[in-house]
Amino acid sequence: MLRYFGLAAIACLPFCAPSAIAEDQAAKANSVTYHGQIAPLVLQDCAPCHRPGESGPFSLLTYEDVRKRAAQIVKVTSSRFMPPWLPEPGYGQFKEERRLTDAQIQLFEAWLRQGTPAGTPRKGAEAPRFGDGWLMGQPDLVLHSARPYTVPADAGETFWNFIMPVPITSTRWVRAIEIRPGNPRVFHHANVILDRSHAARRRESAPGSGFPGMDVIFEEETFEPDGQFLSWKPGGSPVVEADGMAWRADPGMDLILNVHLKPTGKEETVNPVIGVYFTDKPQTRFPMLIQLEHDRALDIPPGEKDFLVTDEYRAPMDLNVLAVYPHAHYLAKLIEGFATLPDGSKKWLIRIPDWDLNWQGVFRYQSPVLIPKDSVVTMRIHYDNSTGNVRNPNNPPKRVTGGTDAASEMSHLWLQVLPVAEGDHRAELQESVSAQQLKKYPDDFTANFRMGDLLLTQNQADQAIPYFQRAAESDPHSVLAATELGAALFAARKLPESAEMLRHALALDATYTDARFNLASVLASSGKFEDAVGEFGQVLAAQPDNLKARQHRAEALVLWGDQVAKAGDDNKAIALYREAMPDLASNPDAHIRLGMAYARQERLDESQAEFEAVLRIDPKSSIARQAIDAIVARRKATGK
Repeated sequence: MLRYFGLAAIACLPFCAPSAIAEDQAAKANSVTYHGQIAPLVLQDCAPCHRPGESGPFSLLTYEDVRKRAAQIVKVTSSRFMPPWLPEPGYGQFKEERRLTDAQIQLFEAWLRQGTPAGTPRKGAEAPRFGDGWLMGQPDLVLHSARPYTVPADAGETFWNFIMPVPITSTRWVRAIEIRPGNPRVFHHANVILDRSHAARRRESAPGSGFPGMDVIFEEETFEPDGQFLSWKPGGSPVVEADGMAWRADPGMDLILNVHLKPTGKEETVNPVIGVYFTDKPQTRFPMLIQLEHDRALDIPPGEKDFLVTDEYRAPMDLNVLAVYPHAHYLAKLIEGFATLPDGSKKWLIRIPDWDLNWQGVFRYQSPVLIPKDSVVTMRIHYDNSTGNVRNPNNPPKRVTGGTDAASEMSHLWLQVLPVAEGDHRAELQESVSAQQLKKYPDDFTANFRMGDLLLTQNQADQAIPYFQRAAESDPHSVLAATELGAALFAARKLPESAEMLRHALALDATYTDARFNLASVLASSGKFEDAVGEFGQVLAAQPDNLKARQHRAEALVLWGDQVAKAGDDNKAIALYREAMPDLASNPDAHIRLGMAYARQERLDESQAEFEAVLRIDPKSSIARQAIDAIVARRKATGK
């Protein structure tokens, strides 16, 4: 540690003034050199961004790099503008903390005062090696978007979403991803969103084009709540999930890379990629992301210096908080997150006294923060919509309300929580989140939809229907809400109402095959087999590899064949059975039906062949044996 000796310390030496040797020793003790004290700080806290190919506007890898920027470095470190680190000390202990101590800031100031001496390189000391390849080595899979995005020279702040298909043929477990911006000059930060239902593709103007948007939310068709923060920020390192915490990648899913782009004044091309690293260790622990928010309370008058928005969440079980992600836009100033424990004590999660959207990010705790059951987590965000807020994008200030675009505001505090108890408790957590959200917003689309989805998953279709109805009323254009309401009506055996709702869903989006598949199933259950076959056929035209649709269409063909057989048209029945047979070759009932239709037409050879096929599938089939005996007897009687 650097020590400073003043006159008082020298005066207490006995009988004499300092000798030349003592003066030299004191000077050396007070000297600050690049190689002695400055280089370790710069290489640790500055160089991850300030190096070739990264987002920093200049490099700080060498003595000359740092010397010529010394005055600037002193200015930005003394004001704590750099290195960027938002959380206030003492309100949570976080990994990757890049905060200089007061003593370290004073080292930069002393070095500048002393003329920025180089000093002597430390023996054996080596500068860190920043490779230009993958930080974690070659990925198991590299994902690309269909096309790059061009940022116009005169563009304002831009938020763009790249859709990256995941080309796998079986379920895999992902332990880490690494995002490579491709053009870090404009690539400010990014988040990755899992899209298992291809909802994002419906936002594209053309396949593969991507789409704009700052804060995007996708409707998911199945209960699969987000459990990981997947993000990138300048100088950050990829996060490797602990054993048992890997997330599931499904065949056909997409990753959506939501990117904040900063124009440079000239046209720039952005073509990022994502490296994916798999593990053979499946997920056995199930974290979940919980959001506190109160965007509807955002209506900030111009000139308002302290507009407060709050929200609360009561923990339904003992939870460990692994990470926190505050999010607001340009008017936010002070962000606080804390838990009030059952005994009344307060446990801080984060406090940011000077919010800056430019340096937002996920903050991961050094150790999990325990939140006991019935603790109340509180979010408090203060906004400044006055001219005194240097980040206010409006001059003069304007009224600002909640919204997902950069000109609006948001009030979010995301927590990554892991239940203390073993097992998968995400459904319980989701139910508690949705229930508390509905108390705040009874008409909230997402909360109603998720509550309906949970109840439908639990085979409580009648209870799920009102939630899906409110979701559909909240967003009349949501094809997913209409489809899930149709599915719930189907599960409740309200077939006419289900068919009507599913046709409404297809009127909203005729390409949505899930709605068409469900409609085909409802028609089949209603005995309208010919119509069901037609709808399943349209599903297969859009998705030729949909095995479930192929199987159900074949079953509907057989049932349609039964209908026409009862009406006395065995020729048509045989044609329908035969059309179904390639997909029902291992189904003994299909062979029996076809065999019986042949027998009614005295086509004994073909009939016997079908019943023999039944015996190859089920050697114990008494129906097949009796039918073959009857055919043999018929031949003897008729001589055929």
